[in-house]
Amino acid sequence: QKGTRSESSQAKKSQHAEEAIFYTNCRAAYLTVLKSSLENIKSKEQLLLVLQQAGRNPSQKTVNKYWTSQTTTLNFDDFCTILKKEKPATKTELLEAFGKIDTDNTGYILHDELYKTLTTRGEKMTWDEVSTITKKADFNCSGKLDYNKFCDLYMTTSEQCCKTAREKLEVDSRLRQQQFGSQAETSSEGITLPVSKPSPRVSRKTDHKLAPTKGDSRTPSRPSSAQSCKASVSTTISNCASSNRNTKLIEPDTIKEWQCAQSKGCFYLEDDGEIISHKYKLHLPQRSTVCITIKPLNVHQVEGKSCHWLSVDTALYILKENETQENLQLVSFTEQQNKEMFGWKGELGSGIYWLLPFTTGCRLKKVKTQFTGEAKLVYRGEDGELALTKEFRAALLDIFETIDLDGNGLLSLEEYNFFELRTSGEKCDEEAWAVCKENFDMKKNELTRQGFMDLNLMEANDREGDPSDLWVTLLSLGYNKALEMTEACPFVIDIYAEKCKPRIKAIYLEAGSWQLNRAICKSVVNKGEAKVMDGCENIIIYTYKAGRRITSVIENKSENKVIIHVNNEQSKNCLSNRGLTVFAVEVAPKSMTVSQHVMPLNEQEEWLYNCVHSLL
Repeated sequence: QKGTRSESSQAKKSQHAEEAIFYTNCRAAYLTVLKSSLENIKSKEQLLLVLQQAGRNPSQKTVNKYWTSQTTTLNFDDFCTILKKEKPATKTELLEAFGKIDTDNTGYILHDELYKTLTTRGEKMTWDEVSTITKKADFNCSGKLDYNKFCDLYMTTSEQCCKTAREKLEVDSRLRQQQFGSQAETSSEGITLPVSKPSPRVSRKTDHKLAPTKGDSRTPSRPSSAQSCKASVSTTISNCASSNRNTKLIEPDTIKEWQCAQSKGCFYLEDDGEIISHKYKLHLPQRSTVCITIKPLNVHQVEGKSCHWLSVDTALYILKENETQENLQLVSFTEQQNKEMFGWKGELGSGIYWLLPFTTGCRLKKVKTQFTGEAKLVYRGEDGELALTKEFRAALLDIFETIDLDGNGLLSLEEYNFFELRTSGEKCDEEAWAVCKENFDMKKNELTRQGFMDLNLMEANDREGDPSDLWVTLLSLGYNKALEMTEACPFVIDIYAEKCKPRIKAIYLEAGSWQLNRAICKSVVNKGEAKVMDGCENIIIYTYKAGRRITSVIENKSENKVIIHVNNEQSKNCLSNRGLTVFAVEVAPKSMTVSQHVMPLNEQEEWLYNCVHSLL
């Protein structure tokens, strides 16, 4: 176990180092074009220039995707989000693209053919733009383009752009002192670098369904210095190792006579770091004392495979539905902890409640792992027929257990459609389900485990053994190429009621709504310690510790927008969902927003939360 913890610690440090390098490159590119991290990108041309300095060569179509007719500015966080999505082209990808034109595989493309292709297909280039390429002597000869040399020069130029930007940053001491982004020199004992923070929308177009009436905020670029702060407030909380956990939850023996309802669900990590999950309706036919719990689901795993998700923090926010679904009132949340379980016990009146699962993102984040090769999913037996490998079958059984929300060992059409929406974005209708019933094993109009296995085998047969589509499914469900679930966290919710039979049903699978964000803020304001910022009575910082999680909320009572500088440099053994040691938060007038969530990096050791909020 010690060896496993050591390997896990080393892997985390490696991951944090990679993320630190990424933010250093972002910072270098940004400051090559702009004077400060607080300065916004103000035009499409400026965006193109900054992306090029980061070693990207975006097409006009790509630029237009992020700079729409509604966009007026983009900040440094927006820029980082774009770079995460727009990976630099590799030489292999470039050669494959040219290879589609050079069907004879000669290594050359005639200029006439190049002109014809680039000016008529895809995102069309002008004649002059193509001429700029063909006139370069480095990779042109006798009316032909040597695209191998072109790719070499392209890659060298891209790398040189990044290198030049980094060197400029290192030489310029004024820029090097700017405290934004993630600094590679930050000690691993300080707040380190998970990337899963609330992603700001790149488009500034208002989404009226999601936009809250209060608390509309975003994270702007990092502050250039803390020296310009007018007022500040400091919060320090010393925390013991995880052995001293809250155990106030009601014991199962006490409620063995109570009626119970259960549902599973899952947090899924999107490519941009956003987290989506199931959301539920709870129906109580009469007033009753209830106990509601949530914890990571310990599905069966192949021996030797890691169970990363078991360390992910989980919580449930309980909201009462009144006249309309839009008018939800916070009742409470699962703040009591017993090991990995969080729960709440209290009395609820009859009616409809919404249960909104939440995780901070401190532990559920994008993971970069080097693989020597991908796991094998299918093989051909001695009879020449395709079959699923033992490892793939084990992964499918885990997936089945996760998506079987009611735990009855069968998949209903509703349960299967959550799976389909996640993996393909489409739903299976009644007619298609009837076809499934004819071809795969079902009981009571629900798909069995064997039927689910056969359905995946059919998909492999449809592609003649090509596992590409199967990998799309696995990756969307949080699995990596080694068949380890690293970017998802299945969970289970239990509701015990003393006087009636509770009913729970999954309704949506989506990202956190504004109702959830508002509920988080209200819970911290109601339960946490409030500190008025010295020198600015309109800014209040609320800090609340629930189990192994500390959350801080900023309330801005003034009539003006404010920018709050947040500094965690004195914290020890901490992990922030922001992924940064120092950052800034913009808070709209008369609103409140979450500043950050913080957890211990190593739960077996003491941890110190020391945060200074300052008004810029």
